[in-house]
Amino acid sequence: MESQGEQNPMCSSSSTIPIEFESRGLMQSDEVNMEVVDETGKRKLSSDAWKHYKVVKLDGARFGVCRIERFEEAARLLHISCTKKLEYDCPTRWNSTYLMLRTALDYKEVFTKLSLTDTNYRYFPTEGQWSAAHEVCETLQLFHHINEQFSGSQYPTSTQYFSKVCDIKLELEAWMKSLNPLISSTASSMLLKFKKYWDDMHILMGVATIFDPRFKMKLVEFYLAQIYGEETLHKIQEVRNHCFDLFQEYTSRVVALHESFQASSSNEVDGVVEGDRLSSFDRFVASSSANMDSRSELESYLEEGVLPRTPSFDSLSWWKTNGLKFPTLQKIAPDLLAIPTSTVASESAFSTSGRLISPHRSKLHPTTLGR
Repeated sequence: MESQGEQNPMCSSSSTIPIEFESRGLMQSDEVNMEVVDETGKRKLSSDAWKHYKVVKLDGARFGVCRIERFEEAARLLHISCTKKLEYDCPTRWNSTYLMLRTALDYKEVFTKLSLTDTNYRYFPTEGQWSAAHEVCETLQLFHHINEQFSGSQYPTSTQYFSKVCDIKLELEAWMKSLNPLISSTASSMLLKFKKYWDDMHILMGVATIFDPRFKMKLVEFYLAQIYGEETLHKIQEVRNHCFDLFQEYTSRVVALHESFQASSSNEVDGVVEGDRLSSFDRFVASSSANMDSRSELESYLEEGVLPRTPSFDSLSWWKTNGLKFPTLQKIAPDLLAIPTSTVASESAFSTSGRLISPHRSKLHPTTLGR
């Protein structure tokens, strides 16, 4: 199983990640993946699906005992199991539209049978409406599946997040080209909201991905090439530069600790600090060597091949046992890989009604909060 945080993980204010990275990057996946299906998109998809599927609530099999019996009888004649219940569309839960359409499509043949045998069945969708519903259902499927992966009692960490967010961006851009005006217009409004999150977090998540030895820069290059086209090299270099900046931040901390240790261990003889000038020389050597070593350390790590992508791989465990030759990287990896990308259960993520989040779990960028 890939690295995951325990239940209710938290990145506290004591995190060792530099603040310029932390404030721009700590984005909960429930905010990105779920709320990107904003109210405009939800209303568009839901209202169109609802007028085609009044049968689910008004003439559906769940509306009265007699209709349940007629529905089950039609299903038996078609040798279709009635193990799934028909879903209603709920105004405060965006995923209910997907669940409603998915279930209705599973029972399409049953509804067709009812239209021929039940005179009370008045809202039967046309074939074109069924096709439209199928396309809308496929459109929402990606969000539903990503939410299932990113929500629950086990919360995935940053390396699993980057690829999913890139998948969403690529999918939304593909929906923009849809011949279905409902989907293309909905994707347009969704992309406007998504851009606010993407601009603030994709660099940090890209840097975190580099610390997964199965991906390194390769996954960043793979996705950014699909997203940015001619700007790919610039965007890849931007992520790479931030990675080296982060190394420099940690390197300076190592130097500061070294200087502090030397100062505390200096011996005074007859009131004169022994080797005062050579102590300054030691600090100079430590500073220059640390800067050179950290850069070559990062480059050496990136030049090594990536590991096979296996489901049972644990990035944090790998760094504990294999990070000795990359001492600076080994200090950074736990801080980045332990960032939780989801801090709520799926019930809360799906709901558009109010919810309470602790201060440590609402670290969104100011421009995002002010939307």
